[in-house]
Amino acid sequence: MTQYIIRRFLYAFPLLMGVNILTFVLFFIVNSPDDMARMQLGQKHVTEQAVENWKQQRGYDLPLLWNAKVQGDEKITKTIFYQKSVGLFLFRFGISDSGRNIGADIQERMWPSLAVALPSLIVGLLVNISFALMMVLFRNSYLEHAGIVLCVILMSVSSLFYIIGGQFFIAKLLRLVPISGYDDGMAAVKFLILPVLIGVFSGIGSGVRWYRTLFLEEVEKDYVRTARAKGLTETQTLFRHVLRNAMIPILTGVVVVLPLLFMGSLIMESFFSIPGLGSYTIDAINSQDFAIVRAMVFLGSVLYVIGLLLTDISYTIVDPRVRLS
Repeated sequence: MTQYIIRRFLYAFPLLMGVNILTFVLFFIVNSPDDMARMQLGQKHVTEQAVENWKQQRGYDLPLLWNAKVQGDEKITKTIFYQKSVGLFLFRFGISDSGRNIGADIQERMWPSLAVALPSLIVGLLVNISFALMMVLFRNSYLEHAGIVLCVILMSVSSLFYIIGGQFFIAKLLRLVPISGYDDGMAAVKFLILPVLIGVFSGIGSGVRWYRTLFLEEVEKDYVRTARAKGLTETQTLFRHVLRNAMIPILTGVVVVLPLLFMGSLIMESFFSIPGLGSYTIDAINSQDFAIVRAMVFLGSVLYVIGLLLTDISYTIVDPRVRLS
């Protein structure tokens, strides 16, 4: 098992290197520092001196990959790639174009994102699996057909409708929770109830249908018929055998949303004025702060790779045969 985990870790480094290089190409070659300066200055007629001053203040006036004007190691270290991209591997995100410490902002804003995403993930997973198991338990009945129709209706509605409708009905009309905002400590709970509720409800349609498909594939297999022949009830068969054997695809589905635990939801945080990483990214895009956007793109890639590694490790726990692959 140790060798398997080591191999998976070694696979991650080339992937992150490729993401870093691709990010560098997109932000500094496809979109050059001169283009960034003109977009940031926001003027129709920007002088070359203004562009050079903007680049110099932010360290974008250096050569991209090789500095022929200096000697020794500085030929590499005095470049945009080394100072803006290499440091990302050590989580040195640097200073934003607006002069803020990106690393400090991420440490501060990750907690509100976690406060929204973690309960939404856990509650949503429990609700989706429970409803899916119930539909499989009552398969080929009117209850299952009604559940399928309801799921199709729920997944056909835009998440914006749930957000706006929830704010209007629950927050404005019933006045059960605040419409938007955030606070520190336990005072934040009242601001998190509605986003978490909407996050769970908006994912029921697609989530229940997906888990139902997984469970239906399992109930037709030989080991399920053997369990029934031994005298186990349908409920015992579903929870003891079907659910356990469907854990690998379930874990695969969970890993897709793992980056959102830290990165936050762009739409949800913006509508509810939650100071998380999602709204942080949206604000950076609106203000054309390319340093923040570049850091968030790389951080999202790192989190996704970590999620894949955790999924591979969890596979070995659920199914020991994976270790031999």
